[in-house]
Amino acid sequence: MATAIRRADPAFGERLEALVTRSAFDRPTEAAAAAILEDVRRRGDAAVVDCAQRFDRVALTPAEFAVSEAEIEAAAAAVGPRTRRAIHAAVRSLAGFARRSLPRDWSFSPRRGVSTGEHYAPLDRVGCYVPGGTAPLISTVVHTVTLARTAGVPEIVLATPPGPDKRVNPAILYAARAAGVTTVYRLGGVYAIGALAYGTETVPRVEKIVGPGNAYVTAAKRQVYGQVALDLVAGPSEILILADETADAAYVAADLLSQAEHGSGREQAVLISTAPALLDEVARELTAQSASLSRADCVRQVLDQGVFLIGARDLDEAVAIANRYAPEHLEIMTRRPDQVARRITAAGAIFLGPWTPEPVGDFVAGPSHVLPTGGAARFFSGLTVGHFLRRMSVVRYDRPALLAELRHIERFAAEEGLDAHGRSASIRAEVRPRGAARLGRKPR
Repeated sequence: MATAIRRADPAFGERLEALVTRSAFDRPTEAAAAAILEDVRRRGDAAVVDCAQRFDRVALTPAEFAVSEAEIEAAAAAVGPRTRRAIHAAVRSLAGFARRSLPRDWSFSPRRGVSTGEHYAPLDRVGCYVPGGTAPLISTVVHTVTLARTAGVPEIVLATPPGPDKRVNPAILYAARAAGVTTVYRLGGVYAIGALAYGTETVPRVEKIVGPGNAYVTAAKRQVYGQVALDLVAGPSEILILADETADAAYVAADLLSQAEHGSGREQAVLISTAPALLDEVARELTAQSASLSRADCVRQVLDQGVFLIGARDLDEAVAIANRYAPEHLEIMTRRPDQVARRITAAGAIFLGPWTPEPVGDFVAGPSHVLPTGGAARFFSGLTVGHFLRRMSVVRYDRPALLAELRHIERFAAEEGLDAHGRSASIRAEVRPRGAARLGRKPR
């Protein structure tokens, strides 16, 4: 069951260090992903067909890669009204949050005659990856596609693995339409990432790939970086709960188990508490609650290998451990969660208080649930609408402003041995601009 890491343990520091320095990558996974990607890069559609048969046990022709409009229509009719309402509620929440955080063009004048600013434009074609596996992640469709649509991306393609019968889960297809997808591909895993990144005879390449996946998908995304842009490193799910004696053990255990059921077996769920009694209570609750879960087999593997109950000396130490671990999801169940949150420096998303379980973020809260894992929250942030935009700086000088700063430009050019750089500025002080002559104007 869950692994306890207590201060009385002589190996406390060593075991804690191993936990917080975990890595999202390993060599065998990287090598396997590299081989599949190279095959897709070289053979295109033929490799995708072979990989679909090998990994998803589905026989596809290139003409069947894209889900037809008729299939999407049929899927919409198969989705019940309660599921439809939940999907539309989530789309509204995600779109509202995205609109509020949408970057906008701006400019200012830092010096006389100088204007600087930023201009944003949406990407042309993005790929959203939605994992398959043992659970249809309908919410991931909403949490990726809605942001792209809000950003104004004209072509939004979605890749997700089909079942052996070639069908994509109807609710995934309904969510894709509701969120704004333009094309759905029934392709999964590493070969889907390769098709989106390199393009094939049938699948045009995209400019950016976003979305979570298992360790192999995460490794593949990392390796195609440069061929396409990426969002972040989003692999197997994880949660860290920071709690004191005010936390309810049943709530804590339920929230830990919520991330243990994803199914890859590599998920992690961590409790750090200043209350020794809470650790024991949570351990008992984990045993009791996990017995009644429908995905007990998935949960059992994570309980044996990926659930850790850590005793901290005080709240300062608990916060320090949490910041080093840099969790994908951080729940704070303490007497003053807001104050604790101000001391957090690395986490994908923070959930405050006993009435904010992590699954509200997975489904309907508003921010995207595509978040960095494996400690990557130390240098990545979660998916936002800004990931779907190109940012361009905009600079404008008038002639007096250029002449006022010419000596600095020439000095940099001289120091760096780039005389053509200096000349491109100094020539404007020496030569009358032809445009001004044609217009009958004199240079100032």
